[in-house]
Amino acid sequence: MSRPRAALRTAVVWEVLREALHRRAEAAGRSELDVLDAGGGSGHFAVPLARLGHRVTVVDPSPNALFALERRAAEEDVADRVRGLQGDAHGLLDVAERGGYDAVLCHGVLEYVDDAAEGLRNAVAALRPDGGVLSVLAAGLGGAVLARALAGHFTDAHHALTDPDGRYGDSDPVPRRFTADQLSALVADTGLKVAAVHGVRIFSDLVPGALVDTEPSAVEALARLEAAAAEMPAFHAVATQLHVLAEVG
Repeated sequence: MSRPRAALRTAVVWEVLREALHRRAEAAGRSELDVLDAGGGSGHFAVPLARLGHRVTVVDPSPNALFALERRAAEEDVADRVRGLQGDAHGLLDVAERGGYDAVLCHGVLEYVDDAAEGLRNAVAALRPDGGVLSVLAAGLGGAVLARALAGHFTDAHHALTDPDGRYGDSDPVPRRFTADQLSALVADTGLKVAAVHGVRIFSDLVPGALVDTEPSAVEALARLEAAAAEMPAFHAVATQLHVLAEVG
């Protein structure tokens, strides 16, 4: 069966994360890992990770998102392995255990927090000091510039390109965007080793739906293209999102 087109948005991240957790489990000598999903919302990553057998704690400021998480976990029969806590990136360690997790996910968070560096330091502080994996997913500058330009909003595109935060104007819903170098440096400054950088949604946000939805094999072909380009630095500059995988030590 062909995967839903929506799955393309996170397919690259999911595959990289699953492999990283497998390596971490082997190194730790345990099949079940403790994972913290900061800003994990309704469990887009948390529930599949729980289905793999891991214990997942989701911290999110939205009560509605946490309610949806609880319902989703129950529907997938993993409620015993998923826990939701209300909190945000700046107060992460007020609700999550310092040094208590084998992996921390920080997806779609750094664009919105007041201080991205502080939020990232808190996420790193939650990792086990003897080894752990950090997965960071954030909005990419180049993808936004390209999308605005292709839509004919050339002034917006130029503004985003030259704005310190990568915003195209007051109507821009995203407070901050990153280049691959900026996001990698932010992660490296925490003391972690950057293991890999990936471009996410390089093509899928630009391809008209009609070109994909009418051809059964097109989604899989597009997924293969996304995966092949994800690690190529040339394509990081036009990705809608950027993913950085880092490790302790």
